[in-house]
Amino acid sequence: MSILRAATVGKLRASVRGRVHLPADSGFEPARRPWNLAVEQDVCAVVEAADADDIVALVRFAKSQGLSIAVQPSGHGATGRARGSVLLRTTRLESIDIDPERRTARVGAGVRAGDLQRAAAAHGLTALPGSSPVVTVTGAALGGGLSWLGRSFGWMADSVLAFEVVGADGKTQHVTPETDPELFWALRGGGGDLVIVTAMELQLHPAPRIFGGRQLWSAASARHVAEVYRSMTETAPDALTLWFEVLNFPGTDPMVAIDVTFLGSDADARRLMAEVDRLPAPIVDTRSPMSAADLGTITAEPTAPSPGRARGELLTALDDDVFASLLDEPISPLLTVQLRHLGGALARPSDSPHGALTEPYAAYMFGVPSTDAIGDAIASKQATLAHSLPASGRKPITFLNLSEKLSAALCSKSLQRLRRLKAERDPANVIRGNFGTSDG
Repeated sequence: MSILRAATVGKLRASVRGRVHLPADSGFEPARRPWNLAVEQDVCAVVEAADADDIVALVRFAKSQGLSIAVQPSGHGATGRARGSVLLRTTRLESIDIDPERRTARVGAGVRAGDLQRAAAAHGLTALPGSSPVVTVTGAALGGGLSWLGRSFGWMADSVLAFEVVGADGKTQHVTPETDPELFWALRGGGGDLVIVTAMELQLHPAPRIFGGRQLWSAASARHVAEVYRSMTETAPDALTLWFEVLNFPGTDPMVAIDVTFLGSDADARRLMAEVDRLPAPIVDTRSPMSAADLGTITAEPTAPSPGRARGELLTALDDDVFASLLDEPISPLLTVQLRHLGGALARPSDSPHGALTEPYAAYMFGVPSTDAIGDAIASKQATLAHSLPASGRKPITFLNLSEKLSAALCSKSLQRLRRLKAERDPANVIRGNFGTSDG
């Protein structure tokens, strides 16, 4: 465990008004714990910032002491690269200000997707939430961000209008395409390795009617369900998003699911999904008109920290070989394999580090490494599946796992551009993201 000297501890406590947790404190273990409990974080202290001024003070302190700051709003995306750092939590920066006339939202760095959705839905608007309501909006946007509504509106980061940040020099800055075009480009999907974001301004989108939910079938119908899923995605309008899942939960028989969101009416959604009516009756069908506030409930993801091992891939096709790989043998020891339909606005030009997401589908494979042996088996199964799939060789930053680097997500041109910015703005590496630009 990394330990600070007593004199340094005194200076740290005197520098910030928020909570400071040290290894000897009773609250240190839960404070340093990442969302993925399978990741170890050997940090020297944890600071829960009271506000943006606290972050300014912390940066100046860290710079004066030769320390680095690992920024994790709520612990999602941790990779174990925070060794020796001060871990910064921004969960107390939770303000949400909606301007319904401009259709914008200003959110603090600790705001979670579900909280923003509830605030926006009150005005018939929506942000671009992913599958989990407890991921912070800032964290997702810094990685580009894949959303339920990405086929209609693109990356989450494409809807960011401005950032409020603290740089490695301890100065605040309002970042827009006009005030700092290079940094604005980098923050819209280049990771969190350059500055500390304290707030963002986002474009919201009209959502007067939303239809969503899950249909669940026995694995005996898996091939027919998969074929219907593929057929529907081949003709789906941008407003319709469909995900296919293979589920293998302990104590239950294997199942498959189709998850859906649609920006429109119940009747139009059911017409576009008419092919599912020819399938055997589902075990469960939760599809119905819903509030934009409830999009995070569709996949019923856990809302408390737990261990996990994930691997994501972007797919160039969804052919019979993909279905054979996923359906002809059990996915065990994996719990889920998810196929997401991409395309639409995600495939259009994006002035962001990742650029257009031209692959039409993504695969996400997840298991719980309850023991080291099971963890190794999960990794082996993920590798076997990944090698059998028509993967493009790159992936979104938010799909990277702790063993991967930025080079797995970004092209060399974007990576070099980010490295130049890091060298200019933070040569001492005061600010450390989950994925460092210098790591590749």
